[in-house]
Amino acid sequence: MSTAAELSARGGARPDDKPDPARWGDLAQPPQAPVKAKIAAALFHRAVRSLPVRVVLPGGRTLGAGGAGAPEMRLHRPGAFFHRLGADAKIGFGEAYMVGDWTSQALADLLTVFAERLTVLIPPGLQNLRRFVERTQPDTEDNTIAGARHNIHRHYDLSNDMFSTFLDETMTYSSALFAPGSDDLADAQRRKIDSVLDYAAVGPDTHVLEIGTGWGALAIRAAQRGARVTSLTISTEQKALAEQRIAAAGVADRVQVLLRDYREANGSYDAVVSVEMIEAVGARYWPVYFGTVGKLLRPGGRFGLQAITMPHDRMVATQSSYTWIHKYIFPGGIIPSVTAIEQAVAKNTSLRIRAFKDFGMDYARTLRKWRETFTTRSKELGALGFDETFRRMWEFYLAYSEAGFRAGYLGVRQFSIG
Repeated sequence: MSTAAELSARGGARPDDKPDPARWGDLAQPPQAPVKAKIAAALFHRAVRSLPVRVVLPGGRTLGAGGAGAPEMRLHRPGAFFHRLGADAKIGFGEAYMVGDWTSQALADLLTVFAERLTVLIPPGLQNLRRFVERTQPDTEDNTIAGARHNIHRHYDLSNDMFSTFLDETMTYSSALFAPGSDDLADAQRRKIDSVLDYAAVGPDTHVLEIGTGWGALAIRAAQRGARVTSLTISTEQKALAEQRIAAAGVADRVQVLLRDYREANGSYDAVVSVEMIEAVGARYWPVYFGTVGKLLRPGGRFGLQAITMPHDRMVATQSSYTWIHKYIFPGGIIPSVTAIEQAVAKNTSLRIRAFKDFGMDYARTLRKWRETFTTRSKELGALGFDETFRRMWEFYLAYSEAGFRAGYLGVRQFSIG
């Protein structure tokens, strides 16, 4: 028989430990909003009534239209769950998972069902009232140069060792691009890097500016092509490990990593490459971001961009919203639409989009692999100083993101711009 801890690790039982108040504040105590909780309960019951899921309540009663084998959500503390949902649905749903108000042994499958019906879960009349009651992103998370450093620090400077528990050997934290018939994540990451480098026409003797170093995989690959690379990051943790990896790869003489914001960049380059960094820029700064790239590129140069995307109407409707992802994972972030990127390029540069490729389902596969590895190695988190609440937070984040790509709510696109 599985122990409670083993079931918790698989999402099947609520954790017994409460979040540490010193780290998580009053997360363990649900907000008290009786009227809103009743409304949330009514809306939740209405929403799941026709969904192919099973919501199991204490005592065994079930909700939902799912039969045997359907994704199952076990609601252990309905009162706390509905109070959190009523206080702020976009934050409370994830927080309730973090503290064990509800669990699931098929988390990504369950969240995919919700994501596929995201736009119809709330009645249209109530959706129209959303702008009057939704929390907006706080000014403290605005992506000024100082604000961007703070926001990036909160995510990317968590711990290089923590990220290494689920990333592959390339330490690449963005969507892979799988070759037909291949399921090897490291190979797919190298294929993705080669694809965006091709889009930027990176080859021997080109001088490349990379905006967003990560842990150095792209800079190493570009240097191995014979390029000279200037790579910018505002993460101190990433810079330290990237430089170690670059030296170990034998290309330190061709790569310089600078702790510098893209707005502080100077010089001129044959190519600019940026992989999934634009999501941290903020809509207010897209003109500056693309304008900077346009100024730094030499005539005839190419910009290889990889971006997570979402439908334009959804971006417009949600771009000011403050969500669970903002509060716990990516403060200050906003995912652009393809339309927003096209408009920003046209309005702020003399460049044009020459080619592109979409591979959103590859991101779903990437996230599934990360989540499976993270779950398998989750016991290592304790030794790194991360508690059970953190583990469940990241489990939810990876599954939530996977569901977004599986449902088509999110996409990923590479652009060749020049």
